[in-house]
Amino acid sequence: MTTAHFAWLITEAAALAHLVVAGWVTVHVLLYKRNVGAAISWMGIAWLSPFIGGLLYFTMGVNRVKRRARRLRRERSRLFVVDQAVPGDPSAGPLTPLEYAIGRLTGLSAESGNSALLLHNGDETYPAMIEAIEGARRSVGLVSYIFRDDEAGRPFIEALARARNRGVEVRVLLDGIGSGYFKNAAFERLRALDVPAARFLHSYFPWRMPFLNLRNHRKLMVVDGRCAFVGGINIGAENLLASHPPHPVRDTHFRIEGPVVEQLVEAFADDWLFTTGEKLLNDDWFPDLKAVGDVVARAITSGPDEDLEQIEFVALHAISCARHSIRIVTPYFLPPEALTMALGLAAMRGIAVDIMVPEQSNHLVLDWARRVPMHSLLEAGCRVWLLPPPFDHSKLMIIDDSWSLIGSANWDTRSFRLNFELNVEIQDAAFARKLADAKQHTGRRLDLATLDADPLPLRLRNSAARLLQPYL
Repeated sequence: MTTAHFAWLITEAAALAHLVVAGWVTVHVLLYKRNVGAAISWMGIAWLSPFIGGLLYFTMGVNRVKRRARRLRRERSRLFVVDQAVPGDPSAGPLTPLEYAIGRLTGLSAESGNSALLLHNGDETYPAMIEAIEGARRSVGLVSYIFRDDEAGRPFIEALARARNRGVEVRVLLDGIGSGYFKNAAFERLRALDVPAARFLHSYFPWRMPFLNLRNHRKLMVVDGRCAFVGGINIGAENLLASHPPHPVRDTHFRIEGPVVEQLVEAFADDWLFTTGEKLLNDDWFPDLKAVGDVVARAITSGPDEDLEQIEFVALHAISCARHSIRIVTPYFLPPEALTMALGLAAMRGIAVDIMVPEQSNHLVLDWARRVPMHSLLEAGCRVWLLPPPFDHSKLMIIDDSWSLIGSANWDTRSFRLNFELNVEIQDAAFARKLADAKQHTGRRLDLATLDADPLPLRLRNSAARLLQPYL
């Protein structure tokens, strides 16, 4: 065989392999990708970038997490039954259709008899959480996107170790990226103290790299199956405002007790099962719960597993059911097009829509990109408020001063469609008013004239940054 003939065979084999790979990507995209733009983009990349396009799709485009979650969840024995509200009932309130929709969407009942306490920043939240750990008698489960081994994290580590030593079932789950990919000092210290800890979707092996873009952004602690802490606060010294850290972060967190805690323990148990394969199904984690207050609440999980886009759909339902007001507080604002359109339409029909974001977040590119959707929202009549420093990391939604959504999800595409997130809906007017009072319009109002004054280079920069929306 001549050299020319051998080179011809190699070329033909490579071309055939490219056709096979690109064809496989095309078939997979047509079967599993719902978003038309994403489907067209992936097929174009596969055909126009031989082998590289197929590799990119295999590593970043295939949702293996959903398949894995479905396999694990078949083994679960704990199920919830949805209470079917009747939207057409004459006694139904204005938000009954919203409750009916969320029940159908999540498969979870709205539980009555709960209490919810608002906590500000790490200064109030951390002592309450550590006190709960010190008082634990049966179990402590903690999942955090960021968990630092610093003046904020070390008291947690020591309290968890003490709980473990006195016989409490302790499980700690840290995100494989947010808490440090190459080195996670908190994880290493926990393991050194014999505290059961795991890292969510973390691996140094190339065949596990497809999970690098997926994050567990939840912040949840459950104690004895009876008390839960949930919200937006990570564990780090930047949240201790009283100590004047160099980059302070304001935030809100919540202590919840009552029957809804079972749903929050279920969320933690799912994450732990997904990561380690260990089932947490005994009475240490799931005791019988009784009413402790008057708040109606329900957990809402979201992530690229069985709960894809649930929090986004809840937000859409809430916007469509609003009659008077919509208030949103978020550190990052770059939502999917459907949510931007829904907010604009709500303002056009006379709903007071207020969106509060930090004047400057810790994500510069996202700050550039958010100016594009904000322009159309201001044109529709929404009001945008820029909160002054320190950086506000709170994530809240309040509808008609009677319904609230709290938790870990930001108003961006990553939170709604890529991250594993955990929110809680609260049906209580007093609680909603307390949240609204805590987040008044204290910032500068953004107007169209300010956005229109951006010179052409900045507008081009902002529009280019928005193209990165799925990954910011």
